[in-house]
Amino acid sequence: MTDWAIRQTGWASLHARIRRLTGRHDSEDLLQTALLHILERGHTGIANTEAYVLRTARNLAIDEYRREQRDCLVSLPPDQTEAIACPMPLPDAVVLGRQQLARLSAAFASLDTRTARIFLMHRLDHLPYRTIATQLGVSVSTVEKQISKALCVLTAALLDSDPP
Repeated sequence: MTDWAIRQTGWASLHARIRRLTGRHDSEDLLQTALLHILERGHTGIANTEAYVLRTARNLAIDEYRREQRDCLVSLPPDQTEAIACPMPLPDAVVLGRQQLARLSAAFASLDTRTARIFLMHRLDHLPYRTIATQLGVSVSTVEKQISKALCVLTAALLDSDPP
């Protein structure tokens, strides 16, 4: 248990020193890559392993900085990547939306005039059933049935199936 605690303390110490040395948010990645370099190359005769890891991490940070400058890339912390994401929908979402709109338009056009008018009065004008019934001279039950019919037709079109 004490060996593990010593290793953890050593890792945390190296990580903190690399972060101070490089000033980068990806200092833990730099430390991990530096240690991986040592393991991959099989350097066993290093006199001061800690200094070697720090120097390797510093060199990796310099290389990364140069790469970012050359490629005009900015290294952002993971929590800030959403800030630069494009808010526009993806092309496939646009195509799907257009297809759904076309199906809904065709389905709405297929509704009889009274059903379409009742549906629009309720959904666009936000009129309650009783007001619609009074204005059109029909019962509230008729308004309910017409709105239900319109919803069935539009839902079936949206789901790309035949209405019941």
